Amino acid sequence: MKKIETIQDFYKKLSGNNHIKLNNDGIGHFNVFPRGYCSPTASFHRRDFFKISLITEGTGVIHFANESFTINQPALFFSNPLIPHSWEPTSPNQLGWFCLFTEEFIQSWDHSFSVKNYPMFRRGENPIILLDEEATEHLSYIFRKIMQEMSSDYIYKYSKLRNYLQLIIHEALKLYPEIGSRNKQIDAAHRITYHFLELLENQFPIENTDMPLKLRTVQDFALKLSVHENHLNSVVKEVTGKNTSQHIAFRISEEAKALLKNTNWTVTEIAYSLSFEYPSHFTSFFKKNVGMSPKKYRLKII
Repeated sequence: MKKIETIQDFYKKLSGNNHIKLNNDGIGHFNVFPRGYCSPTASFHRRDFFKISLITEGTGVIHFANESFTINQPALFFSNPLIPHSWEPTSPNQLGWFCLFTEEFIQSWDHSFSVKNYPMFRRGENPIILLDEEATEHLSYIFRKIMQEMSSDYIYKYSKLRNYLQLIIHEALKLYPEIGSRNKQIDAAHRITYHFLELLENQFPIENTDMPLKLRTVQDFALKLSVHENHLNSVVKEVTGKNTSQHIAFRISEEAKALLKNTNWTVTEIAYSLSFEYPSHFTSFFKKNVGMSPKKYRLKII
């Protein structure tokens, strides 16, 4: 299985430097780069950091989770550590900036400003905001200020950079379709749904057969979240349009396909790693959700 790319991996790939100081001011990490640093061959996998990309020039395809988005105009792209993604350029010129940061960095000293509460960073919601000329110029100005501040000697520069980062997020929220049209507040239903999806996603990828899934049923997740199963199903369906069981089945199916494709584990080993009591139960589940048996699927992709 492809491992999660860490910030250390990112810098090693960027410069070959294995000795990067990751702490900026004692809390988290932040950095910014012009998009010329983007790798045209970036692999499709998860990272352990957040990333915001401002695409001002150039076209390409963003592969994100199980979807692909064609970008042919200026845009903001928000990547979440829980979700694999990659950028496939389709034009030679690529301009703009991107910043990467840990969640710890954006939390201010006096209160928690968690990016997880905002729609562009949540699983199942739109991570891309298309920009008009005015918005592109405004966001470009913010990124240029960030670049300038990164090279300054100002003693409180990282506090200032947090403010710039929050400003980008708030500017994006004003442009975000759902927020702009309905001014929808982040409520308890959204928080419960996010924590459910986070618990589900944090179990993956499965990297060895000795660590099977711990949470696999609606009851498992409801107990972990200290809510009733019916309430969990209700809020997840309200927020995402799909019930809890559908999300669980889909994610386990995707992991099963990845394991069949990227490992030499037997079907039995995969079944147990996904916490199926019997391999036959896994086979029935896979047929129902994928449309063929695990063995047939593996033969098809070889």
